[in-house]
Parts: sequence; structure tokens; C-alpha cells
Amino acid sequence: MRKFVRRSMVWGAVSALGLAAVPIAAAAQESTRWRAVDASTGQIADVDGLAQLAADFPDSGSVRLRLLNALLEAGDLEGAWRELTWLLDRGHRFGPGGQAQLQDLFAGPYAAELIRRFAVPVTPVMASEVVGEVPAEAHLLEGLSVVRATGNQYLTSVVSRELWVRHDGGWLNTGLHAGGNPSGIAFDRRHGVWVAVGDLGMLPAGIPSFGGLVLLGPSQPDVPSQVSFPAPTGVNLSDLALGTASVVYASDPLAGGIYRLPSTASAITPLVAPGTLRSPQGLAESADGHLLYASDYRYGLAMIDLASGTVSRLPADVPMLLDGIDGLWLHEGELIAIQNGTSPMRIVALRLSADGRRIVGRRVLEQDHPDWTEPLGGSIANGMLYYIANGQWDRFAPGGTLVEGALPEPTLIRTVPLDGPPQVESP
Repeated sequence: MRKFVRRSMVWGAVSALGLAAVPIAAAAQESTRWRAVDASTGQIADVDGLAQLAADFPDSGSVRLRLLNALLEAGDLEGAWRELTWLLDRGHRFGPGGQAQLQDLFAGPYAAELIRRFAVPVTPVMASEVVGEVPAEAHLLEGLSVVRATGNQYLTSVVSRELWVRHDGGWLNTGLHAGGNPSGIAFDRRHGVWVAVGDLGMLPAGIPSFGGLVLLGPSQPDVPSQVSFPAPTGVNLSDLALGTASVVYASDPLAGGIYRLPSTASAITPLVAPGTLRSPQGLAESADGHLLYASDYRYGLAMIDLASGTVSRLPADVPMLLDGIDGLWLHEGELIAIQNGTSPMRIVALRLSADGRRIVGRRVLEQDHPDWTEPLGGSIANGMLYYIANGQWDRFAPGGTLVEGALPEPTLIRTVPLDGPPQVESP
């Protein structure tokens, strides 16, 4: 989905050079505790504060970019070089403008090495194929769920507030009377289709908003029955995941909470309070049903103990970036993640340890595909990840109107196989 917490880096002027590098002391003794984060955490700009934040979230490229910028502004070229190489070692790539700025800033003894590092090209990985094309009048599609048994595809349209269904080879616009922007979607073979609804900034003025979950009955796909479950006041749900015990989990990327609706309950209740995560996105339950994995778009991957609600950081044994993850699914011992908030964008398979509490390896399934705009929501079926390949958030302004000069395009659905070599891949 459109990320409401965007990363940015402003290159400030360097006032003086030669200050000592700032050590990240806590990194030597890694802790998996989750530091509570909110909007104020994103305002931290001093070097010491950002160094501590980097120690608390050692797999976040977003935090390291902020620290790099702060060190440059402080004139600590040595410390900034350390952070820059940290990012490059983990596969982060700067655009032409950023490269030019960095080459100006790192003249002298660093120049030759920086030129060498920038000369290494990003290698696109293209392993998917197009399996569907949704008409342009569907506008901004966000969520996708595929029914394993039939191959039918269900997609949510954020702007037009519709549900599109691929059925018998064609596309049906079923309409969705939910009073908000639908986004996350999940097919439940026992109950029907769950849709997350909230005010994601794409409602026309004067439209009353609804935040919560909508259940569409499993009758006829073009004439669904509909039951609504309101979320707590002010909560706007987005990504969804189904648990093994027919529990629906949903994240609020605006306020930072995670919520659940058990099959035996009639009300949505908080699992993780707002202010713990900054912008939770994709969710996936662990194989044993004891944990819920959650991607925080800015800070990395978290794991929530479903019995206690305790939040911990999911650490990685192999150096990698774990922020910028949108969609998240569990498949045969791997977390399948769409990283549309990294540069380059990629889809990865993160191998979990036997107890599911560490990442022990990574495979890149796709990367920097030339036909992507922004890969978005998806669904796993029959050993394949189905995903939206050309997200169109950049074509729409707040309120759901088209950006001047922009037109919606057909939305492409791609599939990428999830099988692959078992070896551990280092970034």
C-alpha cells in the first residue's frame, strides 16, 4: 500500500571535518527487545539519538540513512563513511542524484573506493510472469487474495471502493458498501472473504468513513452477503492475516496498532497498542501458532507472542535490510516479503530458524524488475506468490482524485515461484 511513513534523506552542508566516529555501543550485545516507536521517534535528528536508534534496530536501512545524514551535517566524515559502507554492504543503492552528492562529499581518500562501489550495477532478477490484467477502470488496486481450489482472484480497489473478482475467465466488479477505503483482503474458506476498511486518505470530502472489517459471505461472488465489524474509534485497518484458529489479524499503518477478531468474538480488540510500532504492514502467523510476525515499514520485522502480547524484534544472522517490507507471508519455513520501501525494490524469501525466532538466510526471488512501478499486495497459492506488479498510488491525490495529467492503467497480476535452492544467500 501507499506508505504513510516515507523515508527521506536531506543532504545538509558539511560544516567541519574530522570529528570522531560515533560508536554504536549496544550493537556489540544484541538484544531482541522491541523499542516502542511513534511519530516522535521519527523526529530524532541528533547523532547520539540516531546511533542508539540504529543499535535498537540494527537491520533498518531507514535509520542508517538518517544517521548518515546527521553525521554528514556534523562534519564527521569518518563516521559517515562507516554508515555509508554499512548500507552498501547490505545492498542499498543510491540514485544518480544521491551518488553525485556523495561523490562530492567524499572527495579525497574515499573517492576511488566510492567510485568503485557505485560502478557495481544492480542486477535485476526477473522470475515472474503476468497471469492477469485488471481493467483500468478498477483504478487503485491494493489487496489481492487467491483461492487455492479455484484460482479465483479477489482484489480491493481503494479509490473506487470496490471489490473486483476474477471469475470464469472474466472480471466482475461486485461493489462494496463499506463506507471507507478497502485495502487488505483474505479468503477464508469457512466464512468467506474478509476485507479491511479504513480512511486511508482517499475518501472524497463529505463521505463518512468506516474503520473495521467486512465479511463477504461465500455465496455467489457477484452477489455477496455482507457483515461489518467496526474497529475501535480512530482505527484504520489495512493489511490482514488469517490465523490457524480462525482469528483475523489486522494492522493499522497510521496509528501503529495491531488488532484481532477471533471467530468466537463479535468485537475487534487490540493485540498491540498504538505507539509500539510505527507503521505496521504485513502480518503472518508462525507455523506453531504461537507468534505473529509483523513488518514495521520503517524499523524492521517484529514478532508478537500471541499469548502475552509481548513484542520482540526478529533478528537476522545474515546481514540484511529488513525495513521497507509491505506484504508478508509464511511459506514452508520462509517469510515471503515484498520490500517496496528499499532501493532497489525486491521480493525475498527469509529462511527462519527451527524455532521461528531468527532469520538464518535469504533468497532474492525478484529484484528491480523493469516492468514494476511498485509491487504491492499479494497472496500465496499452489507454491506461487501472486502479486500486484504496478501499484498506482502515485497517480492519485488525497481524496481519491487523479493527479493532474495522470490516467489509471490496467493493473498487472504476476506470479513468481517460491521453490528454490535451499542454500543460504548472503546479501
